[in-house]
Amino acid sequence: MTNNEYLNEILESQTLDDDGDELKLLRRRRNDVDKLLRKKYGSSPSIRYGGSKAKGTMIKDSYDLDVICYFDNDDTTAGETLQEIYDSVAETCEDDYYVERKPSAVRLKCKDSDDIEDYHIDVVPGRFVDDNRDDVFLYRHSAEKGRQKTNLDVHIDHVKDSGVVSSIRLNKFWRVRNEMSVRNFILELLTIELLKDKKNKSLTDQLTHVWTELRDNIDDINIEDPANPTGNDLSELFNSTIKFELSEAAKTALENVEKDDWKAIFGEVPEKKASSASATNSYGSSSIFVPRPTFGSDE
Repeated sequence: MTNNEYLNEILESQTLDDDGDELKLLRRRRNDVDKLLRKKYGSSPSIRYGGSKAKGTMIKDSYDLDVICYFDNDDTTAGETLQEIYDSVAETCEDDYYVERKPSAVRLKCKDSDDIEDYHIDVVPGRFVDDNRDDVFLYRHSAEKGRQKTNLDVHIDHVKDSGVVSSIRLNKFWRVRNEMSVRNFILELLTIELLKDKKNKSLTDQLTHVWTELRDNIDDINIEDPANPTGNDLSELFNSTIKFELSEAAKTALENVEKDDWKAIFGEVPEKKASSASATNSYGSSSIFVPRPTFGSDE
């Protein structure tokens, strides 16, 4: 087996069958959340998938599903301000779930279990900027104005159309295996930026290039939010601590590449199950997973 064949086997092992139990359970839980929000707010908000599920970058060992809950710009059903909208959605979810309040999202966990089970679902409340219903304001307590402007479709298209989804997925798996704290959103942007001129290279060449840049030139790498390049400052998420973490992990990965030991980076290929889904036959090289610890949300 060549190294590229091995990496494709790893991708396949990190892809969930679209008809498998894990995805069916995720859909049921998503539908439950949808029903809860509809019961409270009626047909008012736009509710849809976001995050890695929509981007096609989920991996089996670490996944989150974002449930986007956006209200029209003149809709006050959930509140007048972004914070009121955020608080209203969080309080609504608290009726049925244990809720962890994150900077811009609400993480849902099982309320009926002795061991709090993470449902791997983030509800993301927001308000459309105008009647075009594309750009959105999200509440963010750490932002200067208590909000950030974003665009779900721009984020999704930026990743799906990047031409390097397989490398993104492998880097996300690398992140999990190294228990790194870097956000998946930042890792996606880094991979896309560093591979923008190397889309036709092999997976081994792409990963080696990304890790070399992270090891040698990380302070010179610039990334920006494609939905709001001048308005959203990513320095808080791509800070010196994160850069050091990425650089050190990349250094170790490259040491193994030099020894031609890719299994030291990604591990053994698990035995295939009879119903295993192909890494290229799911929704555009996407995936999901059997729950293991996740280290931060996709967004």
